[in-house]
Amino acid sequence: MDEILIYSPKLTSRVRYTFRLVFKELLRIKVSFTSVVDEFQSSDLPKIIYGEKQISDDIFFKSSGLLFEKGVNDIDLEPFDYEGMRVIFPVYDKFSALPFDVFSAIFYFVARYEEYQPYKVDKHGRFTAHLSTAYKLGILEKPVANIWSIMVKQVLLEKYPEIKFKQLQFKFVPTYDIDSAYSYAQKGLIRSIGGLILSIKRFEWQDILERLQVLFTRHKDPFDTFDLQISYQKKYGLRPVYFILFGRYGQFNKNINTRNKTFRFLIKMLSDYARIGIHPSYYSVEDDSLLPLEKKNLENAINKNVNCSRQHFLRLNLPSTYRHLINNDITDDYSMGFAAQPGFRAGICSSYNFYDIDFEAETNFRIHPFAVMDGTLKDYLDMTPADAITKINQLIEEVRRVNGTFISLWHNESLSDKKRWSGWRRVYEQLLEKAVD
Repeated sequence: MDEILIYSPKLTSRVRYTFRLVFKELLRIKVSFTSVVDEFQSSDLPKIIYGEKQISDDIFFKSSGLLFEKGVNDIDLEPFDYEGMRVIFPVYDKFSALPFDVFSAIFYFVARYEEYQPYKVDKHGRFTAHLSTAYKLGILEKPVANIWSIMVKQVLLEKYPEIKFKQLQFKFVPTYDIDSAYSYAQKGLIRSIGGLILSIKRFEWQDILERLQVLFTRHKDPFDTFDLQISYQKKYGLRPVYFILFGRYGQFNKNINTRNKTFRFLIKMLSDYARIGIHPSYYSVEDDSLLPLEKKNLENAINKNVNCSRQHFLRLNLPSTYRHLINNDITDDYSMGFAAQPGFRAGICSSYNFYDIDFEAETNFRIHPFAVMDGTLKDYLDMTPADAITKINQLIEEVRRVNGTFISLWHNESLSDKKRWSGWRRVYEQLLEKAVD
């Protein structure tokens, strides 16, 4: 058998979305729904009851009520320990297959329910890792939606051992943010002179020497690690995703002038080896006019449509950011992760559809959560390269256990192996070796 029948007295959008996510996306089995008791009881399919009470001796998951509600309300999560990890939404019914409402718990995390509630933003206007329920419960580095879905699968197999689930395969998707393609080269006369003066004021003699070598000799720019990246792609058979900052220069936008021929040639070259996405500039969150212009200019540079995105500085505000991306024909976003902590912001290590809680509607907009970023380990957590390798390996193993998708976020400058990034090239090479093993 390859289909599950779900009975629920209220087939809300949340119920349909969550059960499709669990069964169709994560467990790879068909799912159908009914709210008619006679239809449910007469079916020969493997069956699940989801609601307030049990109506037969079929598998029963007691609901906490969240999936029957609309809008955003104050919730008492009541966390407790179950099978070695913290869970939420306890239910008190001896007939319930699990002691917590696993479907409400999954919805709470993947729909980012807590990010629809009031919160104090950081200096970049972001919802931070330390505010998240997963961080507070110590499960941020666990893909709980995947783990809990496997619990549901095990419950089903105990009663219906003949069920055939299609096996998911572990996947690895490397991604790169190109915030600044070059450290010294292609910056233009004014920016180059300004950078040189600043280095002189700071007595950064090594920086001055390297800048002059890059500008006046054939010395390679330290941020120009693109040949190295392509060699990784060829060696391991990878097709990464590049997110290009293609906005106007400013305080938080330090990339090369978008009209620069060398920069445009670089992006066109990268598009031959990888998928190219837009890295919406810093103020695109406040100014809706920026994204369409930046996206159009990038598409003109590579002569291809651009339909994927990652927010610069991970400035993701729900649901407004996703709605703005959808309105500009972006279909896939890779911003779902935290700057300050590694792990799984949405509690999941698989791509999934965005659910807009305000509209109570599932969209076709695809979210691709990343698990780790170079700057998180180096700048926020001050890890040594050795500690970073250990942390990355732990995260990869978490994803591999549930046959999820491990997405890394790296920058071209961190592969330079120079200055503050000394020793970090090996970190990335170890990540690649572990992820493709």
